[in-house]
Amino acid sequence: MNVAAVVQTLVDAGVDFVIVGGWSAILHGSGSVTMDLDLCFSRQPDNLQRLAKALAPFHPRLRDVLVELPFVWDAATLRNGTIFTLSTELGPIDLLAEVKGLGAFPEVKAHAVLVQAFDRSVWTLDLASLIRAKRAAGREKDLLVLPELEGLLEAEEGG
Repeated sequence: MNVAAVVQTLVDAGVDFVIVGGWSAILHGSGSVTMDLDLCFSRQPDNLQRLAKALAPFHPRLRDVLVELPFVWDAATLRNGTIFTLSTELGPIDLLAEVKGLGAFPEVKAHAVLVQAFDRSVWTLDLASLIRAKRAAGREKDLLVLPELEGLLEAEEGG
């Protein structure tokens, strides 16, 4: 997974997104490992155009779907869906229009912090919101990382 290339490409293209999920945890100091990059994206029409254009060179396809099934990668496809689990030449990317426990992109962005990562300024969920999202998702892999994230939050808050 070439996370740096994905993030740099999207930032350079002016795509409005927030890193959520495992990479958000890593950006906050977690030692967890993740196999994909989870992004919450703005559904504004101009942002959908920038997102589609930015990822097009990396040939996004729906993950775990027969390659023979047609898939058109464009702004209309992004507008008509809310969750895209993609395979790309840079690695797996999950695009989410909303995050469980937080809401749609405007709410997610309101709970994001700007960090320096991958040689860019990039938005990621603040730690408290990441914990809330992981708890709301309720999957075993999300629940297992909660003690570490809660410890990081306590340290961040000076406790």
